[in-house]
Amino acid sequence: MGLPITALYAGIMSLIFIALSARVVALRVKNRVPIGTGGRQAMECAIRVHANFAEYVPLALLLLMLCEIHQGAPRMLHSYGIALIIARIAHAWGLGTTIRPTPGRFIGATLTWLVILGLAAINILYYLRH
Repeated sequence: MGLPITALYAGIMSLIFIALSARVVALRVKNRVPIGTGGRQAMECAIRVHANFAEYVPLALLLLMLCEIHQGAPRMLHSYGIALIIARIAHAWGLGTTIRPTPGRFIGATLTWLVILGLAAINILYYLRH
């Protein structure tokens, strides 16, 4: 059984991850900071955006994959996948330039949590029904 919907969103998330990685590397080269932040706010923001993505996205994709395996409705799966893309872009934009709270950061974090909570609930309900 293929998992085309999860594959789509895993692929898109991978491209975003690479872009965030490249941003960290570019800032490291520009600022000559081989490790850590070098005391530069731009480095700290880029590193946190990248790390936060790495912390949340794998769980969201795993939950999406399980929903697809259990034959969740394609429209619902796409809704969660699109919401995850929007959430992670909003978060990266919001935290990308300042460590202070921003609307993008708040929206991105909240929407990411809602995606994970929604997918978790669907998976739990699937277990309870079977």
